[in-house]
Amino acid sequence: MVPTSDVPADLPPIGEILAEAVVVSLPMRTRFRGQTAREAMLLRGPAGWAEFAPFPEYGAPEAAHWLAAALEAAWVGLGRPVRTEIPINATLPAVPPERVEEVLRRFGDLDAVPAVKIKVAEPGQTLHDDLVRFREAARLMPRARLRADANAGWSHPEALEAVSALADEFGDRLEYVEQPVPGVEGLARLRESLHRRGVTVRIAADEAVRRVEDPLRVARLGAADLIVVKVPPLGGVRAAEQVVRASGLNAVVSSALDTSVGLAAGLALAGRLDALPYACGLGTASLFAEDVVSAPLVPERGMLTVPTDEDGLAASPSPDPELLRRHRVPEERRRRWEDRLRAAHAALAVRSLDRSARDG
Repeated sequence: MVPTSDVPADLPPIGEILAEAVVVSLPMRTRFRGQTAREAMLLRGPAGWAEFAPFPEYGAPEAAHWLAAALEAAWVGLGRPVRTEIPINATLPAVPPERVEEVLRRFGDLDAVPAVKIKVAEPGQTLHDDLVRFREAARLMPRARLRADANAGWSHPEALEAVSALADEFGDRLEYVEQPVPGVEGLARLRESLHRRGVTVRIAADEAVRRVEDPLRVARLGAADLIVVKVPPLGGVRAAEQVVRASGLNAVVSSALDTSVGLAAGLALAGRLDALPYACGLGTASLFAEDVVSAPLVPERGMLTVPTDEDGLAASPSPDPELLRRHRVPEERRRRWEDRLRAAHAALAVRSLDRSARDG
């Protein structure tokens, strides 16, 4: 089964989607995923606000999933959560050790934060840099579980050395290592090699599950112990929920560096899953110097509440008009985003036609 996006039966026309669209650029407190500012197109439909913000390197076929997620949120709705309180991990970019405390303090009471995800395998840095950053985070957050996120940045030999070193030093506090090497097959090979060495650490698949057919391969090949899912690249809350169910693995719901408008969809997914054994990576609003809502979705004491409407349905917060005005991009940048949306819309229309033909 390949999960499908829950977009409106009649794909909204471009003019309707763009009618109230606003493109913003939000400054980042710290470089994250190579970016110092995050651009996003905010859309408004009959069900509320949504976010369309595929990363710059993504072409129309990938961006179509992000548009499907935005159309679900703004034209269909985010559904009803079964839980409204979501545990949230802190996120530590690949900063030097003297900046670790400054970054982590943005997540509030560090004794209350259940886990911290620490970026490793940063280009230009070494395993020594990673270990120093880990030690400082472990010192500042003695009660938190530790996670390493390599973004597929290690080769197989590098990952064997690094994961073994992290497991040796941090033991049971090392909750899992996220996408240490590229691909599903790469994860499966590494996991087998670690087991042969007697290194017992969980492996999480992230980049390897960006395409909706991949989770089945992750489970079939025994490539990971859990999966990290993000709503936009999987095509929406309902499609991502199908991915989790199809994989048969526990999931961590994470952010695609969303504004607080986009984070609401991730919280809606976390609120719908049958089980949520791990804290979610949805605290990334703390990485923005400013957001688009007056009350950003920043965790308190390691928790975030799923935003809901008066009927108890998950809903995105509405942007603040003054913040939209302040962070609106120049007209040239807006046109580029409109072109990206048009291309994604065309790709999504073809996909919808293909699905209708199959169903017919």
